[in-house]
Amino acid sequence: MRRTLTIAAVLLASVVSATSKVPLRAERIVIVKAKRELTLYFADAPVKTYKIALGRSPVGAKQCEGDKRTPEGTYRIDSRNPNSHYHRALHVSYPNATDIARAKKIGCNPGGDIMIHGITNGFGWLGAAHRRLDWTIGCIAVTDEEIEEIWAAVPNGTAVEIRP
Repeated sequence: MRRTLTIAAVLLASVVSATSKVPLRAERIVIVKAKRELTLYFADAPVKTYKIALGRSPVGAKQCEGDKRTPEGTYRIDSRNPNSHYHRALHVSYPNATDIARAKKIGCNPGGDIMIHGITNGFGWLGAAHRRLDWTIGCIAVTDEEIEEIWAAVPNGTAVEIRP
């Protein structure tokens, strides 16, 4: 009888362990535009990678407001919007000093409002199909389920590195 209870306890613990979700934690986000990937890092180790959609003109760094490019550089998550036009939105601290200087040099406004967000509200049913083309105005888009994970994993102040 004791052996049966021990085996049952071990099996129950295995089932609970296999079905429980450990929450993600991240202290850095790295986006590689050419690969269309966003990776969360904790203690310099990759935790999870997501496929993404970018701005409609994805090659090159964002220079001016309205150019439909996703920026390149080092930023931070500086705020979040749970009531965005998209399913949740994490605001990226674009433009930085380099971006402002580049825009000034060519005589334009660098823009802003760069976000990591889910799919446009009401279109969440698209799921992963949204990644078939770059559709944002310069933001980084993931599925609604993915932005929920990312939202919970990263606090404000998290470093964001966007590479070509």
